[in-house]
Amino acid sequence: MLLLAIETTCDETAAAVIRDDLAVLGAAVASQEAIHRRFQGVVPELASRAHVDRIVPVVDQALSQAGVALTDLNCVAVANTPGLAGSLLVGLSAAKSLALALGLPLVAINHVFAHLYACQLGEPESIFPCVGLVVSGGHSSLFRCDDALTFELLGGTIDDAAGEAFDKVATLLGLPYPGGPAIEAAARAGNPSTYAFPRSFLHEPARLEFSFSGLKTAVRYALPAGVVEKRATLEHRTVADLAASFQQAVVDVLVAKAVHALTATGYQTLCVGGGVAANAAIRSTLESAARRHGFQLHIARRDLCTDNAVMGALAWERFRAGWFEELDLDIHPGLMRDPKVRARQNPQNHTTTL
Repeated sequence: MLLLAIETTCDETAAAVIRDDLAVLGAAVASQEAIHRRFQGVVPELASRAHVDRIVPVVDQALSQAGVALTDLNCVAVANTPGLAGSLLVGLSAAKSLALALGLPLVAINHVFAHLYACQLGEPESIFPCVGLVVSGGHSSLFRCDDALTFELLGGTIDDAAGEAFDKVATLLGLPYPGGPAIEAAARAGNPSTYAFPRSFLHEPARLEFSFSGLKTAVRYALPAGVVEKRATLEHRTVADLAASFQQAVVDVLVAKAVHALTATGYQTLCVGGGVAANAAIRSTLESAARRHGFQLHIARRDLCTDNAVMGALAWERFRAGWFEELDLDIHPGLMRDPKVRARQNPQNHTTTL
């Protein structure tokens, strides 16, 4: 059986055709980096307009790669939470239209949970149960994942997400957008011990939360006097040391909190997804921590860390459970902060006719 997954939660328009054994037959992503670069961040209105222009060509490209027609599909899936409202609406409208026209079941995907499910792709055995760490431009969250459909929020950021902090600090340092890759590149030539930046809640094991706003501010005050006001160019060495020190502070907090979450749950498996998980320093430090503490580590492939529709393979788990949506399905831009947020919210337990 074949599933078409659609992803438009932020600034990537993506579609993928995925078989029920999780084989990816076709996938396409249209990036909007060039559109948003001049603003040093995503402009929601521009993002939604770009999705409108690109959604049909991207779906066509995924189908063409897979060598299938719309009539070969058995299900349509779409990420309807969390994300930018206008962007979510474009993907949801497209998915509803296809489901209605083709008479196919509609499956809703939680974008954050899908980032964790990306760790399952290519793995012969189930990665669940596990602790899940999602680190991206909009999210820094820890979850207790009892199975592929049950996620309990353990803690998240109380201000900036890790990826958001990377973007803002990159702007302070005069580096290009997106900030994550730019800071990672600059940090390779820097000394991570040059600046003693804060690591919020690092030594509070019971507090599974993140805060990166103070770290961002600390970088601002570490800049030479007048740099921001005069828009002066920093010396290459200063940029490298600031980038390395900032990056190390983020890495230390993310890894420490993930280990604390494993201890709190008693689980021995950590799964990590999201755009920031593509960072080499984070991946290598997590690998070292796994060897030191003796837990099993799964990190999403780099090409599946940034937003994509392949991670929409999570929809097959909901499909098998008979969790389908009515055509009045709505978007939910915000990730609910209830500590017991679960994927089982408002399931439609219909019996599949396929």
